[in-house]
Amino acid sequence: MIRQGCHLCDEALATVRAVTCEVGAAVTVSDVDTDEQLKSRYGQRVPVILVGETEIAEYRVSADALRAALNPRLPLWRRLFTR
Repeated sequence: MIRQGCHLCDEALATVRAVTCEVGAAVTVSDVDTDEQLKSRYGQRVPVILVGETEIAEYRVSADALRAALNPRLPLWRRLFTR
């Protein structure tokens, strides 16, 4: 979840694109300001990074945490609690 003109969103999106390219995962980018439900749910809390429907980060995302979250071979608890 991003918002146009948000510098943290730009930073997070660069990290997400780099890691997903590295591991071969797909990315869907949603602008919270284009959907009232998203705007209501996330408000000013952007960027928010989800893997599936699980929020793994907000504001800042580390490449290591995203790699772990995208690695299905790791146990679920390990994927969710890597920061």
